[in-house]
Amino acid sequence: MSIVTPRTLPGFMQLLPKEQILFNEIKEKIQKSYERFGFLPIDTPVIELSEVLLAKAGGETEKQIYKFNKGDKELALRFDLTVPLAKYVTENYNNLTFPFRRYQIGKVYRGERAQKGRYREFYQCDIDIIGDGELSNINDAEIPSVIYNTFKELNFGKFTICINNRKILNGLFEYLQLTDKSSDILRIIDKIEKIGRNNVIAEMKDIAIDENKINKIMEFIAIEGTTEEKLQKLNNLNIISEKFQEGLKDLTEVVKYIKAFGVLEDYFKIDLTIARGLDYYTGTVYETFLDEYKELGSICSGGRYDDLAGYYTTKKLPGVGISIGLTRLFYQLNENKIIEASKKSIADAIIISMIDDYSYAANVATEFRKAGINTQLYTENKKIKAKFKYADKLEIPYVIIIGEDEISNNTITLKDMKKGEQREIKIEEAIKIIY
Repeated sequence: MSIVTPRTLPGFMQLLPKEQILFNEIKEKIQKSYERFGFLPIDTPVIELSEVLLAKAGGETEKQIYKFNKGDKELALRFDLTVPLAKYVTENYNNLTFPFRRYQIGKVYRGERAQKGRYREFYQCDIDIIGDGELSNINDAEIPSVIYNTFKELNFGKFTICINNRKILNGLFEYLQLTDKSSDILRIIDKIEKIGRNNVIAEMKDIAIDENKINKIMEFIAIEGTTEEKLQKLNNLNIISEKFQEGLKDLTEVVKYIKAFGVLEDYFKIDLTIARGLDYYTGTVYETFLDEYKELGSICSGGRYDDLAGYYTTKKLPGVGISIGLTRLFYQLNENKIIEASKKSIADAIIISMIDDYSYAANVATEFRKAGINTQLYTENKKIKAKFKYADKLEIPYVIIIGEDEISNNTITLKDMKKGEQREIKIEEAIKIIY
């Protein structure tokens, strides 16, 4: 029999147990944060019919889709959680209560070029609020509150939620008679953190924008000051555009309610360079950055869209949402030593039997587990020294020793591995100490 060399495809993350424990802890904190705000869980298939999944795809996105045939069906792996959400809401419209608040945490697949920190299979942690026909702007203000509470809980350091409104930018382009080039300009502006001011100017020249108009755009996105000062400066521009004024009104209202939701002003700001390159964003947009690690890029982003499911239904389903790309974020945090995987086991206690009959040990393990204590029963035929070495290597905090005396006395011997102390006590007492 020939031996196949085991290997993982490039672009697919595979973690050791201690790293996976930390990854799972972060994922669970995000989930609990989402649930605290009343978001409901959903799950959607990883595999979809290509014609359904790709209804609104195109360009680079479609090139990255994993497609394959099974029988006479052309299938595809989901490339994000937003398109499956659109399909889900359309299919289940009559059974959902609007506004529909959902979260989904799951893997998505993109055939990107594999490189450091970029993955072809990765977890996304999404929330969206979907309206039926309309959706209040107050929802746009609550989303930063979710971001704020989530990243406060995760404790990765100081962060800033940058907000803007696409209507303001589109209104400016309308005022400058550049509406036909607005999508291109937005994509260029959105790259300013990566490519710098001079390259943004150069790219706008490449799409034949007049130098005077470029200067006005650059002056506009460079407006500085506090949140209130920026809003006032935007108001003072007196730009004659209904779209601009609508966007400014929306942004002013969103800022008001962000504060009401308890987000400290030191944690959010208006940033007129934030555009979000995707065309379907129509109003408020968000990007979140770690203050001390700006080079990581946005760790959480999203925005408002007017029509979630236009390719699946004639119903207007406006929404607002965000996404955390957890796999890439975990890699970056780990690489930059912002987090450290140190927990080698999830067991609170390990039971070591000194006799061959494991009946009593199994009963003790059951009692511990009923009490909510993560308990491992060691059953291998090894010397006592090897058993303790195993527990020490996994850094399990408590070892439960069971021998003839413990069975006779209906007790256990509890050893605290950190202190090196041990004593014979009742099972109930041991549970109180560990739990």
